[in-house]
Amino acid sequence: MFSDSAFSGLLTDLYELTMAAGYVQSRFDARASFELFVRTLPPRRNYLVAAGLAQALTFLEKVRFSEEEVAYLRALPLFRNVPSQFFDYLSRFRFTGNVWAVPEGTICFPGEPLLRVTAPIVEAQLVETSLLSILHFQTLIASKAARITTAAGRRPVIEFGSRRAHGIEAGVLAARAAFIGGCQGTSNTYAGHHFDIPVYGTQAHSWIMAHADESEAFRAFLDIFPEEATLLVDTYNVRSAIEKVIALGRKPRGIRLDSGDVLADSRWARERLDHAGWTDVQIFVSGDLDEDRIESLVRDGAQIDAFGVGTALSTSSDAPSLGVIYKLVEVEVGGRIHSAAKFSEEKHTYPGRKQVFRFMGSDGTYSEDIIGIEDEIFPDAEPLLVPVMREGRRINGGRASRPEDLRGKAGEDARPPRIDRLLQEVTSAQAGRERFIAARERLPKNVRALGPPQQPYPVHYSRLLEDLFLRVRESYISART
Repeated sequence: MFSDSAFSGLLTDLYELTMAAGYVQSRFDARASFELFVRTLPPRRNYLVAAGLAQALTFLEKVRFSEEEVAYLRALPLFRNVPSQFFDYLSRFRFTGNVWAVPEGTICFPGEPLLRVTAPIVEAQLVETSLLSILHFQTLIASKAARITTAAGRRPVIEFGSRRAHGIEAGVLAARAAFIGGCQGTSNTYAGHHFDIPVYGTQAHSWIMAHADESEAFRAFLDIFPEEATLLVDTYNVRSAIEKVIALGRKPRGIRLDSGDVLADSRWARERLDHAGWTDVQIFVSGDLDEDRIESLVRDGAQIDAFGVGTALSTSSDAPSLGVIYKLVEVEVGGRIHSAAKFSEEKHTYPGRKQVFRFMGSDGTYSEDIIGIEDEIFPDAEPLLVPVMREGRRINGGRASRPEDLRGKAGEDARPPRIDRLLQEVTSAQAGRERFIAARERLPKNVRALGPPQQPYPVHYSRLLEDLFLRVRESYISART
């Protein structure tokens, strides 16, 4: 699944390659910084949860053009006049840049860089499409999972969506992202194995239907899994099935409701199981769940111990995309640094390499974020972006703990983030989940809630950054007149 083809240099849009050919042929020797961020929140989202950094860094480490791929490009009519110098460059291509990013599981907001690439401009350009795709998908799913797990409260949520995901790889990565967004585990065993995520499973209706008798189906499953069996009780009649389970006299770990009047059936099941002395038998519910239905069930007093959520989670069905973009913010040519920005009215961007500073109130609640220039100092704030790659290699497996790890090539020195941030693992799914769960508790209640907040979480640009934007715009206007 995650073979060498997942790291092909052809995993890009054609215009990235045409620009690359232009840079190489014109000998445009520049070092560029690009920042990846989300322009606006999608509907029904009060915040986002960053995810996918581990896969993004793996891609940057492994991206290559094979001989066959270079030959394919050379044969395209579009490249008929491109000299062999460009194709030789692709044959030797390696990513050698530096990357700063917010750690997995970081809560973030529109305009805040999730990742910054500083590299030779050809390298930074060629990886754009893949970086956007990787971070977009996992951030999308983690953000949906955040809503679903918020609705469930203290009840665990298991990700069940692989069979409805948009492809096998999407199912695996959705499981990872959902775990970062607060899910307790997944049904996807590949994700469990490769990302060290707890795995869960029960049984399908086909198991019950394959047996001539429902009681026999339950008995056989209990024989195989005497301590772990969760029995599916809605194949025919929920209450009749529960009576059959109790009549066996063999207590399962849980029962699962996958259809019907879940509210009424869960209440009846809890009462009946308790009457049998099975107070520790869990009631697990699945079947077309999302945050709205879960919130309604919890509010109405459903007797449910855990939820399994599939389609709505693995496809983020209510908001299936994010406005994620990758924009040039700085170019260094011949030792001179030029800040870059876009000035269109509706889609302007801010110039310069940035840092996000998060402030906390006296009660421990996050109070505001300021997007500033990377070397600004806000003593009372936590800087969110940390160095994760230097010269094409991860820093201590996704961490930085030495001062020299924080510096890149000339002109790239930056004020180090707090040491406690540097020592944290920033790319593992487990650390990302813990980071998100802890941060969610620090959000203002109205931002943490499922409904739209009366006041969105405040995110501002620093005065220095606003001044830089104005200077760059004025310089552009002056050059045109």
